[in-house]
Amino acid sequence: MNSSVLVLSGHEKDLGGGFTVSRVLPSAQRQSVGPFLFFDHMGPVTETPGREHDVRPHPHIGLATVTYLFEGAQMHRDSVGSLQRIEPGAINWMTAGRGIVHSERKPDDLVDATYGVHGLQLWAALPRDHEEVAPSFAHTPASAIPELKADGHSVRVLIGEAFGLKSPVQVYMPTLYLDVKLPEGGIFELPPLYEERAIYAVDQPLLLDCPDGAQVEVGHRQMAVLPNQEPGAAGGAVRVKAGERPSRFVVIGGAPLDGRRFMYWNFVSTRKERIVQACEDWEAQRMGQVPGETEHIPLPLRKFTPA
Repeated sequence: MNSSVLVLSGHEKDLGGGFTVSRVLPSAQRQSVGPFLFFDHMGPVTETPGREHDVRPHPHIGLATVTYLFEGAQMHRDSVGSLQRIEPGAINWMTAGRGIVHSERKPDDLVDATYGVHGLQLWAALPRDHEEVAPSFAHTPASAIPELKADGHSVRVLIGEAFGLKSPVQVYMPTLYLDVKLPEGGIFELPPLYEERAIYAVDQPLLLDCPDGAQVEVGHRQMAVLPNQEPGAAGGAVRVKAGERPSRFVVIGGAPLDGRRFMYWNFVSTRKERIVQACEDWEAQRMGQVPGETEHIPLPLRKFTPA
């Protein structure tokens, strides 16, 4: 039976130094799911002494970055003075608003170490009325993230509300982000918690039993975008089945965006002219500085064309 579920595959993107990510959103078929319009799967990759995967200072506007690690560590620095070590299980939410500059580097104590890095970085578009808010950074430690465990299953509510749990992460619009682990052959039932939902298979393929009777196979590192449904609607649950191995997946979603977003490089806005202004500001180095940093990533050679 055909299904209205949209299955997306990522494409490889080199962030420099041979460090590649699988980018699932945005895609030609779908720009966003809830507020999320950018979804990168980093690694797993092994860092070794002398391997350089630092991301030099670069700017953002109109969005929030959401960093979540399964393994490894990063050091976050930004132009509002934040200095934060990012480690597995924590949610790090950086609101760019009218403009922020940040870097992501290997922590000093790991420069000569061999260790794994594996995680996700998402961008959430800010609602139209909050695109130009003051930039800020918020770290929520792993110990503060609510978790539900039963029969070998675990659900961490990273952002939003689900199954009687509420994340402490503050957001600008209804947003959902779950980290789910299933044992071999495990089954998870995902109700219509929010209008838009998608399921991303982190490490193993999954099988979805959909409300329309269709079964959908979701491959490793693929995303299944579910049809929109009213939150709490009867008969809207999707059954997620693990295969012959324990499986991990994430669920993202939320309310639909309040209009189209234009994207260029690290900039997101409802207005093309705002992206043009951000490009000019970055070229003139008017968007702020990361304390202690002298490098920066220049604009891409392909310029933004607002026509």
